[in-house]
Amino acid sequence: MAQFEKVSQKSKVHPKPEGLTLQYGTAGFRTHATHLDHIMFRMGLLATLRSKKTKSTIGVMVTASHNPEEDNGVKLIDPMGEMVTVVWEGYATQLANAEQDSLLKELKDIIKKEDIDMSEPASVYIGKDTRPSSVSLSQAVLDGVSSLGGKTHDYGLVTTPQLHYMVCCCNTNGCYGSPTIEGYYQKLSQAFLQLTQNALNRTDDQKRLLVDGANGIGALKMREMEPFLRSELQVVLSNDGSSGKLNHMCGADYVKVQQKAPQGMNMGVGERCCSFDGDADRIVYYYTDSKGCFHLLDGDKIATLISTYLKELLTQAELNLQIAVVQTAYANGSSTRYLEDVMKVTVCCTKTGVKHLHHAAQEYDIGVYFEANGHGTVLFSKAAQKQIQELMKDPNTNDERKRAVKLLESTINLINQTVGDAISDMLVIEAVLAIRGMSAQDWDAIYTDLPNRQLKVTVSDRRVIDTTDAERRAVSPKGLQDTIDMLVKKYKSARSFVRPSGTEDVVRVYAEADTQESADSLAHEVSLAVYRLAGGIGDEPKPLH
Repeated sequence: MAQFEKVSQKSKVHPKPEGLTLQYGTAGFRTHATHLDHIMFRMGLLATLRSKKTKSTIGVMVTASHNPEEDNGVKLIDPMGEMVTVVWEGYATQLANAEQDSLLKELKDIIKKEDIDMSEPASVYIGKDTRPSSVSLSQAVLDGVSSLGGKTHDYGLVTTPQLHYMVCCCNTNGCYGSPTIEGYYQKLSQAFLQLTQNALNRTDDQKRLLVDGANGIGALKMREMEPFLRSELQVVLSNDGSSGKLNHMCGADYVKVQQKAPQGMNMGVGERCCSFDGDADRIVYYYTDSKGCFHLLDGDKIATLISTYLKELLTQAELNLQIAVVQTAYANGSSTRYLEDVMKVTVCCTKTGVKHLHHAAQEYDIGVYFEANGHGTVLFSKAAQKQIQELMKDPNTNDERKRAVKLLESTINLINQTVGDAISDMLVIEAVLAIRGMSAQDWDAIYTDLPNRQLKVTVSDRRVIDTTDAERRAVSPKGLQDTIDMLVKKYKSARSFVRPSGTEDVVRVYAEADTQESADSLAHEVSLAVYRLAGGIGDEPKPLH
């Protein structure tokens, strides 16, 4: 067939290095940019097949998110803006690792398994982040799509969530919004301005927000969006990409892990600050108090702020909708207790990885999910949205209910329901704080985090660790969970768990307790247990103090 002839010719321009194997994980493929040219070409092929199969537009985003600048990666986006299904993750790995001479065979194997009609048209949306390598790598994706006769729309430089948004807009025939950057800015800014009309007497100080753009695409897009927000939000942008290196000593991941402010940001006492990650799908907030102490407001705090605000609106609107917060084992114990005991909100725990949280959140009328790292969003079921719209139109709705419903409707329009979106999440947080008249300190005081510590232990094979109960308990190796249980008993308000990394041969250790010293000590002791029972390599973990 002529189309496969073209694939054959083009694949020679994007050859696979012999013996290189890579796995499509939660974050797609991600590694040093020099290893990715063939992967990008092949993901162009796969996206074209997926488009023919689903008779929809598919997205391909070239990014390595919060990784260093020299890395890159690629993620596929399914028709409703969600992550690609697990079966197709498998095809991605299969296609990526096929040696050069068996590429066509693997391609035909997928076509046969999925019963794909190759005469169907294909449409693929492509976006990229600001890494130097993204230019040639996104071209390799375009080559892949065109060699199977697919049509492409290259959005160029966009945040990951913006591309998810475009794909969803296209496949809902504009019901979700207009599939343009301008359309994205218009939809979000209009909703934000409608919400902030409900905030009374805000001073310029209260409208001021310090934003760390991680020297990435988020900074670029924030600059473009500023005029749309008019005087309601005054953004002071640092790490805007004009001088620093992407994600280097800045960005959400750096702030979360190091528990300190990014370089290049001049924070005043009590000033609200936030950081995006490299592709702007994560956000964390923070401030320093009068004693110069750093306070982090991570994904748990964000989920709590948003879910309590939504619960209040549902009560005022007299809407009987179930709201749930989806967490992972990494969620701070204090947040779980506050949500369950004080707010009486349903909390469910799932495995780490956004796709697991997203899937679980779809089970509820309103599902709020944020990983502790600041990646998350809110999902409103079709039924919930319909109820809210009907109440809006009902002439018998009294003023208090109408106000609450209006706020709910604007909030739905402000949230990017396809995926975690730093810009959208930031605007939701700013609107909620404004409406409730809260400072960063008020927000932080909702509950106090238990001190915690995360460590990692390098092992010869991460697969020796197997877990259950949403990764909170280790099934293997034998004796490890018993040892963890025994160690946890030594400390107050303590818990600890271990889980294998999804991408490298390391085991991640999490511990929390009533004091930082106890959390550090427990994390160290659990790390030692992992090192001894799960085949640790290199030096034995050293105490933190």
